[in-house]
Amino acid sequence: MDSNLKYKISIVIVNYNVEYFLDQCLDSVRKGIKDISAEVFIVDNCSVDGSIEMVKSKYPEFTLIENKDNVGFSRANNQAIRQASGEYILLLNPDTVVEEDTFSKTVRFMDERPDSGGLGVRMIDGKGIFLPESKRGLPTPLVAFYKIFGLSSLFPKSKRFGQYHLGHLSEFENHQIDVLSGAYMLMRKSTLDKVGLLDESFFMYGEDIDLSYRITLGGYKNYYCSDTKIIHYKGESTKKSSVNYVFVFYRAMIIFAQKHLSGNNAKLFSILINLAIYFRAFMAISLRVLKRSFLPTIDFIYVTVGLYALTNYWKMSNIEFPMELIKYSIPTYSLIWIYTCFFNGGYDTPLKLSKTLKGIFIGTLIILLAYAVLPKSWQFSRLFIFVGAGWAMTYFYISRNFLHFTIGKHYKLRTKGSSSFGIINNDDSETRRIEELIRQTNNNISTINQINPDAINTIENGTYNEIIFSAKNYSYKEIINWMSELNLDQTDYKIAPDSENYLIGSNSIDTPGELYILNLNALVSNENKRKKRLFDVLFSFSAILLTPFSVWNFENKLSFVKNMISILLGNRSFIGFSEDVSKKDVRLPKIKPGILVPADLMGLDDSKINEKLNLLYARDYSMRKDFSIVLKAWKKLDT
Repeated sequence: MDSNLKYKISIVIVNYNVEYFLDQCLDSVRKGIKDISAEVFIVDNCSVDGSIEMVKSKYPEFTLIENKDNVGFSRANNQAIRQASGEYILLLNPDTVVEEDTFSKTVRFMDERPDSGGLGVRMIDGKGIFLPESKRGLPTPLVAFYKIFGLSSLFPKSKRFGQYHLGHLSEFENHQIDVLSGAYMLMRKSTLDKVGLLDESFFMYGEDIDLSYRITLGGYKNYYCSDTKIIHYKGESTKKSSVNYVFVFYRAMIIFAQKHLSGNNAKLFSILINLAIYFRAFMAISLRVLKRSFLPTIDFIYVTVGLYALTNYWKMSNIEFPMELIKYSIPTYSLIWIYTCFFNGGYDTPLKLSKTLKGIFIGTLIILLAYAVLPKSWQFSRLFIFVGAGWAMTYFYISRNFLHFTIGKHYKLRTKGSSSFGIINNDDSETRRIEELIRQTNNNISTINQINPDAINTIENGTYNEIIFSAKNYSYKEIINWMSELNLDQTDYKIAPDSENYLIGSNSIDTPGELYILNLNALVSNENKRKKRLFDVLFSFSAILLTPFSVWNFENKLSFVKNMISILLGNRSFIGFSEDVSKKDVRLPKIKPGILVPADLMGLDDSKINEKLNLLYARDYSMRKDFSIVLKAWKKLDT
């Protein structure tokens, strides 16, 4: 080793507002460097979530670099690399968990291969699923074409079409590859001294491809090492459905092309990438619209056809309806029932039959109210409305059960009390601690069972909604192996860190990296977002209509009117979190800024109590709660 190098490995972690992920990552790093000479750098890009305080209090032996601005991934890594004195430099994401022997295995791998310049490892997401970006090929124009237009997805194992993720190479074997993942990127310090550091023109994404390519240009080889595994919660595959990610990622590809490809190839690549950006964005939006409208459209057709069939039955009983009424009323009835089902959460997945039937009931009340104010010549038949509602309920009951038993997955019917939990542990006191965490963060629990690790292979798919692993009693290596081998696609996994008051893991395959402190997503569920918006629209619209009378109750009359208009336009909400609170407490979901805050319900101004009230509001949201806060603190609506 060079006399100027003090350590075998220097580990660099760039953090931005992921305190709990970082905590778990650093815990695994601390355990992983016990048998190897190492230094650890945490570069914080101006986080406001408590990350800095957590690192200082829990990991004082690590070097913390505090940036006053978010300087980007490349520049932040370079800051630490320039200070590093390790023979090897490892770039590690904060949303990863490493096995206890990951560092020693990967360093040994490179020691045995003097021609190696960089190394990546086998990565799984929070569901235990292999992440294909663990090994990648160089995105040449042809490879980019295959990826952009879906050929790589259609033929993932093809040596020709699957080159982007090298799908023809086994994930369980070691290989020479072109591109390393920035989530775990191990490189020789001497290699970086020769080829240079990360290119800071890449703010986010693409910098790992650029550096990997320069390593190969420098005469070194990049390797994929399958001898060890890590968890990477927020893998590339979990972000690619985002339209914003498409724009940022493919723009990074353009920078790469302009830098490394010849003139004509760079132009061709840029054209392909620009086509890809708009093609992918168009496809993402189109698929989203199609996905959301398909089932409501089918429901509308069936309900409408059924109602027309009922009018024919009425005709057979010598009861005639005016054709104009039949022509317009029946589609209107169907639309009202479909819309009220949608608004009530009847189309949210997993499906819930009670929400659908409740939507039909609400729609029927709306139809009857409208019927009562129509002139006699426009009135249909109350009996027909009731019979039509009965038909709609029957149809929804049959169709939802049909979808449940034939298709399943997103169309499975959700039943109350369906959440079951398994705790992999044989320590009763630790199990009780984890069970208490589960009960604090869930309102819908059916069973919580302790599972002995010896019986883990007997767990059947669908037995548990969630499985929690204890990091106190088992190594990260054991936990990662269990997650990788269980193959339970209907089960989510969480890890319970030792002596901490949170669980961390995956709540769904679409979001494989989620913090699990409190079940705070209730506020931003599709159903509650619709209800919250309806409350805002109805009350702000009413307030504007009644302005000549209501405005005299407020000292700042102009501010009151502006606030109501802002709420009606969707820029603000009646109830929200103050801006300084939402920035500091990243546990809170992102919602529109409010005129009032949850603490106004009790008229308190205590920061600790306010924090708890915010969490309770996010977890247990209801329209009734919004109404109560507005009723209690209405005099503040002019602030």
